[in-house]
Amino acid sequence: MPFSSPGPRAVRQTAGAFGAVALIALCAAPAVAADGPATGLALGTIAPFDKVKPGSELPLSPTFTNTGTAALDKVWLSYSVTRGLGQAALPSNCLSYTVGSADEEPGHTQVVCEFDQPVQTGVVYAPERPLTLKALDRALYEHVQVTVDSSAPVPDDGAAAPVHGTAAALKLVERPDEKTPPAGAAAGADVTVNVVNTADLQVGGAQLKGKAGDTVTLRVKFANAGPAWVQPQPGQRAAHVLVTLPEGTSAVRTDTLCTNTGAESYACGTGAPWVNEHESRTYTFKVKLDKAVPGARGYVELGSEARPFDHVKKNDTARITLAVSGGTDTTGGGSTGDGGSKGGGDSTGGTGSTTSTGGTGTGTDGGTTTTGGTTGTTSTAGTAGDLTTGGSDSTGGNLAATGAGPALPLAGAAAVAVVVGAGVVVAARRRGGRED
Repeated sequence: MPFSSPGPRAVRQTAGAFGAVALIALCAAPAVAADGPATGLALGTIAPFDKVKPGSELPLSPTFTNTGTAALDKVWLSYSVTRGLGQAALPSNCLSYTVGSADEEPGHTQVVCEFDQPVQTGVVYAPERPLTLKALDRALYEHVQVTVDSSAPVPDDGAAAPVHGTAAALKLVERPDEKTPPAGAAAGADVTVNVVNTADLQVGGAQLKGKAGDTVTLRVKFANAGPAWVQPQPGQRAAHVLVTLPEGTSAVRTDTLCTNTGAESYACGTGAPWVNEHESRTYTFKVKLDKAVPGARGYVELGSEARPFDHVKKNDTARITLAVSGGTDTTGGGSTGDGGSKGGGDSTGGTGSTTSTGGTGTGTDGGTTTTGGTTGTTSTAGTAGDLTTGGSDSTGGNLAATGAGPALPLAGAAAVAVVVGAGVVVAARRRGGRED
């Protein structure tokens, strides 16, 4: 997978040997200095890991060659590891750094091993034992960036204090049976690790209640119930959320992560390109109830990003219902919700000034999510489950997860929206008439 620039974050290495660093920005691996012809270093080919199961161990034993004309006194091997991968016992000649997320880079771990022994020219070397990594429960799309260098690396900005290894020290050994790297081989490589795992991205709807002319608070939610975190391909986002208000309402104030895509439809970002496991975000709107419109309802939906890891589709869409007091119940008349056709099971019926909704969510959202004003909030503590149901009123109300099923048909062409509140670029679909 090619790399692209990591953005404004200071990266202490030269990655010119293998392209620009990806948006996932694994970390600042050691600087690949512009070595002269006497000290060139090149990595051998490292095969990707595919169909890995959580809990599996991954032995990593890169080979490299001094392609220059002079021997080196010592070399450093560095491994930049995404957050879905852990490590086993660390050799005593290695250091481990953890680096938190920043800008558009997720957190990662950097392991740096120093080999204080001569490295002759034209000889293939490898550590005598592999560095053993482990696929964690949250692993899905992972990467390891491997770099060999003739100078000591400098930790990336934001790195925690190094942890010194305590296991037996590693040495380099010659690998005469291995082929030397081809001409022009780089000193760094990106190794993909694809893990067989799932992540349940979901949304929750709400009920708007009040009198015509009232301005009420709408809160709808996005969550990743895990178990995996989701790191997208370079230049992409893991997810975005589409919010369409019911007919007869209008947004007075929108969430800072949302941008209007036409009429009363909004595309909302998640704040970062990736989505951590058990992370949730609440989007808060101030909505005016302009008038009662029979049959009006809005929707909360996941965007159009591919989600082959998400096998639970019934919570990809939820409804925003509307009940204006003194008028006709606008949630669908006397029949049951969507007649079971959307796989959700939030039932509505009867006439009157109020409507009851009953979602299928049974889990908990994990942690405490605090909302204030119109700024989207995030919770990462605990375990995110199905989004639970609730009502709303002019003081703010509660979430209602309606458990609606597959995304509803589009009435027109898709619109592309740029979410400027958090610098999040998303693709949005303008919603028109729907089948209810």
